[in-house]
Amino acid sequence: MVDTRLQGRDLLHRWEGNPAITAEDIPFRVNTVFNGTPVATEDGVYLLLRVEGQRGYSFFALARSSDGLHFSIDEKPVMLPANEGPFALYEKKGIEDPRITVIDGVCYVMYTAVGDCGPRIALAKTHDYVNYERIALVSEPGNKDGILFPRKIHGRYARLDRPIGLGRGNIWVSYSPDLVNWGDSEVVITPRPGYWDNFRVGASITPIETEQGWLEIYHGVKMTSAGPIYRMGVVLLDLDDPSKVIKRGDQPILSPREEYERIGDIGNVCFACGAVLSGNGDMKIYYGAADTSICIATCTLDQILKDGF
Repeated sequence: MVDTRLQGRDLLHRWEGNPAITAEDIPFRVNTVFNGTPVATEDGVYLLLRVEGQRGYSFFALARSSDGLHFSIDEKPVMLPANEGPFALYEKKGIEDPRITVIDGVCYVMYTAVGDCGPRIALAKTHDYVNYERIALVSEPGNKDGILFPRKIHGRYARLDRPIGLGRGNIWVSYSPDLVNWGDSEVVITPRPGYWDNFRVGASITPIETEQGWLEIYHGVKMTSAGPIYRMGVVLLDLDDPSKVIKRGDQPILSPREEYERIGDIGNVCFACGAVLSGNGDMKIYYGAADTSICIATCTLDQILKDGF
C-alpha cells in the first residue's frame, strides 16, 4: 500500500522498522522496555536499556547491534538495583533512564536511583558494558535526567540535570572537579508559556559539540486536559559557558503521531535518550515511545542545525 500521508510534519525521519525493540524482544520476562542510551563501540552500537520488570521496578539490560538498527539482547540483565551497601536505600524502587557519556576513554553512566525519598542522580562506570561500578550518588532528592558533557569545560566536569522546583522542571548545568562533588549550578532553559514545552523540560541526550555550540536534544512536556504530551526539541548552548543559550527551537523536531508513540504504558510520548553520529554527519536518534518500546529516528547534523531552529 502506498503511504499517502502528508510528509514533513517532523524534522526527524522515523525508521521504517520501528519500534526497534519491544518487550517481546527481551529474552526474559518484562513489562516494558524504553529509554535506552546508545554508545558507539568497535562492534557497532550498544544500547543500555531501561527495562521494567514484572514486579514494577526498573533495571538495565544490554542490546547489541552491528548496524545500529537491528538488535539482539543479552540473556540476563546487566545491572540491578543495589540490595546492600550505601546505594540500596536509594535504589529500593529501581534504577531508571541511564545516560552514557565517554570521557577520556572511560564510559560513565548517569542514571536515576529511585527510593522512598524520591529520585536522585547516581553515577557508575563500566569497561565492558556488562559490569558496572557505582561511583556516587551525585544529587539531592527531586533530581533526574542527569547527563554528562563529553569533555571538561575550563578544567571541570559538567552535567545537565532536571531538579524540580515549585512543581516544575527546568534544565540546569552544574560543575564538578571530581565527578562526585557538584556545584556552581545555574538554570539553562525553562518551560515556555504558550509553547509545546510549557510545563516541563529535561535534558535527553549527551550534548554534541559543534562549531556553533553544544547541541542538546531535550524533551519538553505540554500539559493538556487529556494528560501530558512529550515531544523533542533542540537548544544550542555556548561552548565555554553552557548556561548561555545561543538559540532554541520554537517547534519540536519530533512529536508523537504513530500508534506506537500514542498508545502504551504512558501515551503520547517521544522521549529522546541518545544519539549516534557517524563521520559523515548522519545521526541515529534513539527514543522511548509511550514508555513501552524503543524507536529510532534519523537526520543529519546539518539538517538539525539548519532547520531545527
